[in-house]
Formats: sequence, structure tokens, C-alpha cells
Amino acid sequence: MSFFKDFKTFLMKGDIIALATAVVIGAAFNKIVSSVVSDIIMPIIGLLTGGEDFSQKFISLDGNYYETLEAAIEAEAAIITYGNLIDAIIHFIIVGFFIFLVLRAYERTKRKKEEAPAAPKGPTQEELLVEIRDELKRQNNRGTV
Repeated sequence: MSFFKDFKTFLMKGDIIALATAVVIGAAFNKIVSSVVSDIIMPIIGLLTGGEDFSQKFISLDGNYYETLEAAIEAEAAIITYGNLIDAIIHFIIVGFFIFLVLRAYERTKRKKEEAPAAPKGPTQEELLVEIRDELKRQNNRGTV
């Protein structure tokens, strides 16, 4: 029974829960970034490259010419779909950029906490006692003269 108790303790650690949360959020984030890449970025790149759709770019390894990717797939030709690689590279760069932005913002908030201005320093107890002594001396000297 100790095995199951240890396993339950392991699962309930804060690190495991945080990791599971990060995985779920990461999966949702991946869908958002995939949509940004396929629905926004790639059409803009396609427009800049004269209407090219990178997801349809391929090289046929059997030496035959195929008009479209679907035709090559239908002919069961060996193909390299380098357009998918371009999509994946752009996807990776965008994910990396968003992660960079999040970590940069985190580091800035962390740095601001560390650089919080210290409370203004007042005189030390000894300095205050010296000032009091000197003031008392001045008052006593005025009274006796």
C-alpha cells in the first residue's frame, strides 16, 4: 500500500500540477499560434511571393511532373513536401518569439521588484544622540551667558 501512497504524494506535488497546467495551456497556445501562422502569416507571405501557397510546395522524387500536390499523392508518388517544412519553421519562429516576449516581460517585473527603491535612510541612533547633545550644549551656553 505504500507504493500507492507514494504515487499519490508524487502526483499531488505542486511541481506536477504546475507542469500539467503548463502542458494544457501550451496545447491551447499551440492551436492559437497554428491559426495565426496558417490563417494570417502564410497568406501574407503568399501574397508577397506572388500568391504561392507554401503548403502545396513539393518535389517529386520519381522524376515525373505533377500539377498539384493532390495529383502526386493520388499517383502515389514519392514526394518531399518542403512547403510543410517552411510552415513548421515559421510556426517555430513565431512560438519562440511569443515565448521570448512572455519571458522578457517576466524578467522585467522580476527586475523591478529587485530594484525597488530602498527606504530613505535617516540618521543613525548615534547621530541623533550627538545632535541632541550638541543642541543641549547650545541651549545651556545661551542660558548662562
